[in-house]
Amino acid sequence: MSAVSSLRSEDRFLCSICLDVFTDPVSIPCGHNFCKNCITQYWDMNQRCQCPMCKKMFKTRPELHVNTFISEVVAQFRREVQQKASSSSSEQQAAKPGEVPCDICTGTRLKALKSCLVCQESYCQTHLEPHLTKKGLKRHQLIEAVENLEGRMCKKHDKPLELFCKNDQTCVCVLCSVLDHKNHEFVPLREEYEGKKAELEKTEAEIQQMIQKRRLKIQQVKESVKMSKCAADRQKAEGVQVFTALKESVDRGLKELIKEIEDKQETTEKQAEGLIKDLEQEISELKKRSSEVEQLSHFEDHLHLLQSFSSLKAAQPTKDWTEVSIRPPSYEGTVVRAVDQLEETLRKLMKKKLPEAELKKVQQYAVDVTLDPDTANPYLILSDDGKQVYHSDVKKKLPDNPKRFTRYCNILGKQSFSSGRFYFEVQVKGKTKWDLGVARESINRRGKIPLSPQNGFWTVWLRNGNEYNTLDDTEVPLCLQPGPEKVGVFVDYEEGLVSFYDVGAAALIYSFTGCSFTHKLHPYFSPCSNDGGKNSAPLIICPVNQTESINKSCLMN
Repeated sequence: MSAVSSLRSEDRFLCSICLDVFTDPVSIPCGHNFCKNCITQYWDMNQRCQCPMCKKMFKTRPELHVNTFISEVVAQFRREVQQKASSSSSEQQAAKPGEVPCDICTGTRLKALKSCLVCQESYCQTHLEPHLTKKGLKRHQLIEAVENLEGRMCKKHDKPLELFCKNDQTCVCVLCSVLDHKNHEFVPLREEYEGKKAELEKTEAEIQQMIQKRRLKIQQVKESVKMSKCAADRQKAEGVQVFTALKESVDRGLKELIKEIEDKQETTEKQAEGLIKDLEQEISELKKRSSEVEQLSHFEDHLHLLQSFSSLKAAQPTKDWTEVSIRPPSYEGTVVRAVDQLEETLRKLMKKKLPEAELKKVQQYAVDVTLDPDTANPYLILSDDGKQVYHSDVKKKLPDNPKRFTRYCNILGKQSFSSGRFYFEVQVKGKTKWDLGVARESINRRGKIPLSPQNGFWTVWLRNGNEYNTLDDTEVPLCLQPGPEKVGVFVDYEEGLVSFYDVGAAALIYSFTGCSFTHKLHPYFSPCSNDGGKNSAPLIICPVNQTESINKSCLMN
């Protein structure tokens, strides 16, 4: 048992008059116990028989007898305290760096357990014993062992700092409270300590909360960086794909241009080779004729020369080569035409590739949307999974609900969005009319509802099987041939953007820009009336295939 534990158990054996362990303990009729000498002196000084504890009066002074049982217990207690103190002192170790050493120890200084504000010294367990047992020392104020005890004393009055001045927010001694801080408000140090400790605990809780918020922010930043990396990787992959296609087109155009030029050059060379061959053939014939002429010129036979001359002259080549030439092929405009053709090819390629890349970009914000039955017009039928809706000719009896559309065959998604970006896809295949988009949570659901942004609707719609329109500032006809089988809806809340896509063609249908969103937005659907079965196909909220591949890519990274 430690000295502190001994002190707590010792309270049962203290005389309330001398505040020391019982000496010759006696019991008086009210049941309280005192040292025999203490109670005797108390009655002698007060000249009346009264219990110091409960104030009970006795008509006659009781005869005092030593309570042998308490006396034996006290004696046993004293022996145990001495034995345990001795045992504990032998187990103590020398004070380590940073620990408070005992001021009384000589040689090896043991670790101090308590410091006395009155004695201004710190004590190990052995040297602390007098403060725990001796009557005069027990009244001293003990605290946990600390260094710099001088700092706990008033420098002006050399008294312990026991009070806290509320006015000056400083620790003072008893004399300070009546001399230097007169009329100030004081509280015991412990009371102020408890208050300040409570403030510290509150501050600590606030700090921990701030730390948690910053850790959460770090996590959000890391998540943003992760998402940014995923987006960057996708953009790089799309860029590589697009520019690879561009490079292939350029290389192909260059090859075709070079082949065209080389083909022209080859044709020219073959033409020249033919002419050269003909000319060489005639040169050969002329050389042969020249030889014959030379031989004939040496004949002296008049008759033979005249007879041979006419035949020789008739056999001469007659072709006129004056106007014959090889015209180099014209290359003027060849490169220009090739570049124009390449531009047209690239334009077609970009028209196909860039919308695909844009669609993939918005598909990464896909969300899970389900239909809200509480908003459904009574003529609408929903699937069990909340992903399909169509119009029936039978009106259901439903409870009156302020959220429900009553005039038009409309329904909202359960999910609402007031920040960020989101995207969903809806199959419209087989329908002759429908409405799709997003709507403010606060829209009118009972009366006539023009589907305009001013009324809280951002939508596109189909009528008569092939008439696509939207309503911005004015009605805008949309040329969609062929029409989409699946429509994607993308919203960027902060940017004020609502875009619609033909998913199959990876083409942009229409965009609302510069919108100012201040309310929650819900996905908006209307399968419209079934027109006797012509428009009976449901609107189907579809899973976004691109989302799954993107998420896997992010997880792998």
